[in-house]
This record gives sequence, structure tokens and C-alpha cells, in this order.
Amino acid sequence: MNLLIFRQNSFLPGVLLTFVLAGVGFLLAKLPILQQVGPLAVTIAIAVLFRHFFGIPEIFNKGAKFSAKRLLRAAIILFGLQLNVQLIMAEGFPLLLRDLLVILFSIGTMMVLAKWLKADRGLSLLLGIGTGICGASAIAAVSPILGAKEKDTALSAGIISIIGTFFAIAYTLLRPFLPVEAEAYGMWAGLSLHEVAHAVLAGESGGEESLSMALLAKLGRVFLLVPFSLLLIALMKRHQDKNTSTQIPFPWFLIGFILMSIAGSFIVTPYMPNASSFLNLSSSVTSFVLTMAMAGLGLNVSLKDLTERAWKPILAVSATSILLSIITALIVF
Repeated sequence: MNLLIFRQNSFLPGVLLTFVLAGVGFLLAKLPILQQVGPLAVTIAIAVLFRHFFGIPEIFNKGAKFSAKRLLRAAIILFGLQLNVQLIMAEGFPLLLRDLLVILFSIGTMMVLAKWLKADRGLSLLLGIGTGICGASAIAAVSPILGAKEKDTALSAGIISIIGTFFAIAYTLLRPFLPVEAEAYGMWAGLSLHEVAHAVLAGESGGEESLSMALLAKLGRVFLLVPFSLLLIALMKRHQDKNTSTQIPFPWFLIGFILMSIAGSFIVTPYMPNASSFLNLSSSVTSFVLTMAMAGLGLNVSLKDLTERAWKPILAVSATSILLSIITALIVF
């Protein structure tokens, strides 16, 4: 009887499944080719294939949804520790202005191209936000605000991770041939690449100064995630007041993100012994929790969705990323 209750009502089997899928994704991401792709995209692919070949047995449903929703929000909260507010404030308004222009350009260009290509609007908006702010983390943060379907969140997160990886590798290959200083190259990488990990991957190829500048520029975009989300809530409420009585839920996990950012910036970094080691550990934990969440989301994606709905948004986000790289290069260089 206890076993029957466990099977029918517990979320543990599904959470364990996402844990295993994430673990396999991390292990496969250590292989030479997949190492550049990263565990996030690899795990989403594994989850999609799992669903395709095995389906989703009822025992896993509750836990998979728990990972896709609860763990996703927990990962966003933990992600706040990686944002050093003091560094952003020290750099000031010029950095934030450039980051804001990157966000506006990415979303605007993405939506124009999506309309021209007649691409899926929901996927395109998520990809535009991911391109402009901080990749899969931004997509995960705004999805509840937009009321995005779980399969759209997973699709867009997987696409942005793969596209961003290609661009980060391309930057690394181009670095020896670019007649620019390390700081300028790092600023370019931080302003134009999709995720923090992509900025790190590309920035490292230019040395310590390049990496520092890449992280600074990228974290400025991460800093704008919260005000952007609040603006998005206001716009959604204004739109829905005219068309429907449905309420936009406030993403309380963003409050956790802010509190963790403050704690990391003003308590952990200046006062905690071995703060660097602690932040590295928290970054690894955050990555794994986010990957478990993406496994849960990936279990809701069918290959049919991928082939029928994703190819036009992929074209649009690729073109947007190329244009963003060119324009930010012209500004920085």
C-alpha cells in the first residue's frame, strides 16, 4: 500500500529522473565535442529523446513538473549570487546604457525577423530576450511572466544554448586575428554573447583583462534582468486589462534573486573567507539545479515541435546574433 501511494502521489520519482538526466548530461558534456556545447543543451536533448522513445510514464509526471517549475525558480534565485552589484555600480551609467541598447536591439530585431519569416511569435520573443539579456536564465525568468508553455521554454533554452556556444567558439577562433586590445575584445564578447558561460569561454581566450571585461559587460546585462521583468509585468497587465481578466502572477523568485545578489555583493565577497571558492561552488550547484529544471522542461518537448516550429526561430535568432556581433564590434572597436 505504501509503495502504491509513493508511486501515485510522490514527486520523488520524477525529480530523480531529472537528476539522472542532468547527471548524464553533465558527464556527456565532458566529452571533447560536447564540452563546448555544455550540459544544459545536452540534457535538454537527452530529455527530448527520452520522451520520444519511452514516453512519460505517469509515475514521473508530478516530479518532472516540480523540477520544471520549482527547481527552475530556485536556480534563478541562486543565480543572483553570481551578480556583483558593486562592480556594475562602479562602472556606472555608460555600461548599463550599452547593455540596455543591446537588449532593445536584440528583442526588436528578433521580432522583426520573426514577423518577416512568419516564425512562431512566442518562441521568437523568448529567444530575443535570451539573446539580449542572459540566455537560458533570462528565458527561465520571464517565461512565467509571459505565460509561456513549458515546451516553448525548453525549446528556446536549448536553442539559445547551442547558438550561443557556436558564437563563443567562433569568437575564440577569431581572437588571434583581431587587431584589438584585450579589454576591447572582452567588452565585445560580454556585450554580444548570449550566456555568462559563453562570455567566459570567449573572454578567456584574450587573457585575464579580456575575461574581466567580458564578465563586467555581461553582468551588466544580467543586472537589467530584474527591471526588464518588472517592465514586462507592467506591459502584460496593461495588455490583459483590455482583453481578459486573467491576472499576471508576480514572479516572487525575482525578489530572491535580488536578495541573493545583495548578499553576494555586500556580505559574501567582502567578508566571507574563501569567498571565491564558495561562489564557484554555488555556481556549480546553480548550474546543476538549472539543468535538472531543463530536463523537466525537455520532457514536455516532442521532436515534432522541434522540426515543425523551431527552424524559423533558429534562422531569426542566428541572424539577430550575427547583426548584434557586427554592431557591437563597430561600437567597441
